[in-house]
Amino acid sequence: MVIVAGHLLVAPDAREAYLAGCVTVITQARAAPGCLDFAIGADLTDPGRINIFERWDSQESVEVFRGSGTSAEQNAEIAGAVVSEYDIAGTRPLT
Repeated sequence: MVIVAGHLLVAPDAREAYLAGCVTVITQARAAPGCLDFAIGADLTDPGRINIFERWDSQESVEVFRGSGTSAEQNAEIAGAVVSEYDIAGTRPLT
């Protein structure tokens, strides 16, 4: 399993439009083979931060989808990013 997690930074007044432009990407990702979860959302305390969380069944699934991500226009809006991939050996539910 692979988890992709982190955040993007955009101008606070551009965040709502940026997120609206991500709806198609989220829909495509969730329908992609190997996608277990995919979320992009506004941070509750930082008006310019967008949190990223993805969970995939394999690195191959991540790589196949990666070319289908955000558009060049959206990428131009990103002022900074801290996003990492994590290889996960196992999981356990929290109950």
